[in-house]
Amino acid sequence: ISPFYYIILFNDSTHTHTHTHTHTMSSKKACIAIVGASGTVGGALIKAIQAQAGALESTLGSQLRIVGVANTKNMLVSSDGVDNQWREKLMTRGPDGEEVNLRLFGQQVATAASAAVSCGIMVDCSASEAVPCLYTEWMQMGLHIVTPNKKFGAGPLPRYHELKQLAMKTKRQFMYEATVGAGLPIISTLRSLLETGDRVTKIEGILSGTLSYIFNTYKAGTPFSSVVQNAKEKGYTEPDPREDLSGMDVARKVVILARECGLQVELDTLVLESLVPEPLVGLDVDEFMAKLPEYDASMAQRASAAEAANQVVRYVGSVDVVAGKAAIKVASYAREHPFAQLGGSDNIVVFETERYKSPLIVRGPGAGTEVTAAGVFSDIIQIVRSHHSS
Repeated sequence: ISPFYYIILFNDSTHTHTHTHTHTMSSKKACIAIVGASGTVGGALIKAIQAQAGALESTLGSQLRIVGVANTKNMLVSSDGVDNQWREKLMTRGPDGEEVNLRLFGQQVATAASAAVSCGIMVDCSASEAVPCLYTEWMQMGLHIVTPNKKFGAGPLPRYHELKQLAMKTKRQFMYEATVGAGLPIISTLRSLLETGDRVTKIEGILSGTLSYIFNTYKAGTPFSSVVQNAKEKGYTEPDPREDLSGMDVARKVVILARECGLQVELDTLVLESLVPEPLVGLDVDEFMAKLPEYDASMAQRASAAEAANQVVRYVGSVDVVAGKAAIKVASYAREHPFAQLGGSDNIVVFETERYKSPLIVRGPGAGTEVTAAGVFSDIIQIVRSHHSS
């Protein structure tokens, strides 16, 4: 195998690089609103913005102000910035909190941004299917959109194109770095390759922290079901491991990468190998876990065949840009391949391009609250920098 070019991010790489300027005028403002504020990523993002606001005001010349927070039930907007009791106010709606109406929420945030002569940024930290339906309306109100929510980028293609075209028309940005690889620079690396004229021919990646851990742990002779059980007990899987084993999370990430390369793919047109045996789909979680050992033989055969060939099995998403195809499946790789050398729950993405004679690799922690929040925060900073320099 040829040598590989690596970009490696470790767990402590949750900072963002900023260019330093000296400002003699008062700070410009950026009004930020967060949907899903009560969730783990939303909460971590708010904490990160508050901790970094002073430093960013001096380096960017911009004052970051959180003017709105919302969860599934309540919302709170304050043009002066929400106070430190925002979480309690969202939990117990009083005179300061309103029943959630996310269309109205967007209007109020846009009004606050307009009054402050600032850029308005709506951040969707939810995992909701419904919230992305409002992205186009929010952008029409003048708001930039940032999200780690994969439901839009992998959602209906016409809606995706509509927002992309609206962003160009209105000079607003739709940013979604954290949808693939959390805080890893996967989308930005791909975008940089394409925008500088390189031709990406293929993308392959291990894009699920959960499935990375499971297959990095799995060896021939060990029941696959026991590895899943172990991962569940350690908190690597969702409460219902089928959410991970179905491959749907990886599929959404593959759709996002494929569309970034210009492929017109839909989620239901992918070749997707689910790791959930069909007869176990409709069972409750306990029944599923109890019956999963009955299906260990199939994976054991693949693991044994791979081991005999001095290979390992991995769950990989791929985009063949030249052929115009995308797939998510179990595949075997030689022990010297970067996929075989992955540890823990790390993600890895390999870009094959015409410019790079050896593949370009991005590798590091691709899941976790803090790194996901850092990926979202990085997108926010990019918007603020470009808005205030234009």
